[in-house]
Amino acid sequence: MSEMNELNDHTEQTTLFAAVDALLEEAAQDPLPHPDERKRLREAAGLSQDQIGKALGVRRETVTSWETGRTAPRPPKRAAYARLLEGLSALHPVNGVNAVNAVNAPPPPATPPTVPTPATPPATTPPPTVAAPAAPVNAVNAVNAVNAEPPTPAPARTRARAATPRPLPVEGNGPLAVLDGTGHAHTAGGQVLDHPTANLPALITWALGPDADLRSPRLHRNGKDGDPLLVLTAAATEALGLPLVLDDRRALRLPDNHPVIKLLGKHKWQLTRRGFGPWPRIYRPAGPTTGRQCVQLAVLPWGALDPRAWGEGTADLPAPELAALLTTYATRVLTPRGSTAVSGLELMTALRPPTRAARNPVTHAWESAPVAGSLTGPVDPAPPEAPDEHPVVAALYPRAHQRTPDQVLDEEAYDWIRDPELLTDAECTRTHAVGIDVNMAFAAAANRLLVGLGPAIHAKNPPFDPKTPGCWLADLSSLTLDPRLPSPFTPHGKPPTGPAWYATPTLAYARELGHPVHATEAWLRPDNGPYLDAWYGRLRDAYVATMADLGVTSDLAEPEFLAAMAVHKEQDPALTAVLAAIKSTVKGGIGKLRERPQGAGYRPGEPWPALERPTWRPDIRAAVIATARVNMHRKMNKLATASGQYPIAVLSDCAVYLSDGPSPLDFLPRAPDGKPLPGGFRLGVSPGMVKHEGTQPLLWAVRMLDERLNPARHIKGHDAAVDGE
Repeated sequence: MSEMNELNDHTEQTTLFAAVDALLEEAAQDPLPHPDERKRLREAAGLSQDQIGKALGVRRETVTSWETGRTAPRPPKRAAYARLLEGLSALHPVNGVNAVNAVNAPPPPATPPTVPTPATPPATTPPPTVAAPAAPVNAVNAVNAVNAEPPTPAPARTRARAATPRPLPVEGNGPLAVLDGTGHAHTAGGQVLDHPTANLPALITWALGPDADLRSPRLHRNGKDGDPLLVLTAAATEALGLPLVLDDRRALRLPDNHPVIKLLGKHKWQLTRRGFGPWPRIYRPAGPTTGRQCVQLAVLPWGALDPRAWGEGTADLPAPELAALLTTYATRVLTPRGSTAVSGLELMTALRPPTRAARNPVTHAWESAPVAGSLTGPVDPAPPEAPDEHPVVAALYPRAHQRTPDQVLDEEAYDWIRDPELLTDAECTRTHAVGIDVNMAFAAAANRLLVGLGPAIHAKNPPFDPKTPGCWLADLSSLTLDPRLPSPFTPHGKPPTGPAWYATPTLAYARELGHPVHATEAWLRPDNGPYLDAWYGRLRDAYVATMADLGVTSDLAEPEFLAAMAVHKEQDPALTAVLAAIKSTVKGGIGKLRERPQGAGYRPGEPWPALERPTWRPDIRAAVIATARVNMHRKMNKLATASGQYPIAVLSDCAVYLSDGPSPLDFLPRAPDGKPLPGGFRLGVSPGMVKHEGTQPLLWAVRMLDERLNPARHIKGHDAAVDGE
């Protein structure tokens, strides 16, 4: 009996060994990435399953099975397929953004581990340790590594005044290079590359090639990788035969007959419609065998880095420091493609591209299809939403006509001061005027905001729906509010006097205050969605990360937060410039949703180029600004109700209160448990929270009110509007 058991055990062991040997034999074959990664690589290269099948001598259905994981290729086709995927992986590497987008896909595609390169040196070099040999990590088993338990962190060090900036997650040599005029290009991580100096066409060819290895990975799986950015210092500008000063000071463009532009044309390079200015884009259209090639330039002596957005002196920084600064902005926000306003608008499109590649179910050919939740094409504004110059307005009113509130939507930020006669005796005994400013107010307003995606539909006497974006004609003049607060319905803070057009957030707040809302007319957008959510998330993360690098974190107590904010701009001038650019990106991006015509040759009533963009959307701009203004009033109203404190002035996202002390802590009320008042202003670094804007003596504030000047504009000791605050 024992011999029979031993025979059975031996037979079972032999079977198990055979199965294991089969697995080892299969593992020894040419490795393949995860099925989802196979599909991603093919789509990233713009190849169809028919093309793959034809090259490998298999049917399209077989390639489909390989990409879904139902079957696996067998030798000798497995080796050829592995070689193809390996080559595509080198051309289209997986980046952190693809990995984030892939998290929501069932099942998630594999993400290779981040490998330190010379462009991304680790912050510290750990001592060498002896470790057991490990199998090579690839795009397949990296998924398991993601779910592995993280190592135990080292004990936290005592907080420094300014945190150490974290390493930047760049690919290749980063997204950009700063040229110093000596034949050297400064890129991410302090690297210095040699580049051609003969002429601009040779430089562009280098920037697109493997020697430069400039990469700007896409921010959405259906988007496109960014173009390389070459930043020209004054010395580099001269070395390329370009003038240091443009003769055309109005258009800021190089004349078409300039030798550099002629040389570009000789080498088949083209300029976009905006010409060769501070931010020229130089490209070749896609050909039968090549994709579109494009390089972005930034010409510093021509004012590419506006000091109002980037801070004074940023354009004059040494090339290595400027490369580090711009790379930080590029990795956290977007590789600059123009002014910060242009970058803010481009970021919207990069995060929500209008189209994607889709297979026609009839012809099985690849074609362009819309991306759900994106702006897929330009739409005309509703007449109340259009600015005065728009053809829609020109068709309705004479040129000299001044539209009234019942003809135009006027959703703008606050600019209000209280009547000095309404100051109380108690307020006049206070000693200070203290300003508080909402962090990233427009970005916070964009969070979870439903906006229209398609054209507006006209409606008569519609029932009000707070979840439908649009503009509504309603009369809110009968709603009585405390005159010590600005009206939430107008940018000047005065109560409305009759029917007027309002964006949905404004009317929703009127209902919240108890006012019955009856619209007599509306332009509504039933096709809507949270288009700006990803935009808000990207800019929020960039802002919070940069503030943390400057020593201001979300875990600071209120006194520590105020102390850190008082010195954060002194920590690192480069990061301070990045912070200013991030904030300018928010405001500029929202403002550019309603870009108005430019140029001396424009005639009112004629269309202008911006109208051709899907992102020319004055209705979205109005919704964001209305939400920001309503949010501001809601918190001021909460403060007034809870503590009897009223602002004396409001400018956009800054409110000024009279106080017995110089700090916001001297007047911001607390809940009974000692915590900040729920629903009121809260000190902190996150968007939507507030910081100390400035303090002035009481008599200074009263004099400003008497002169009909806004104390909120000057509370820091200078003009906040001029400084882009």
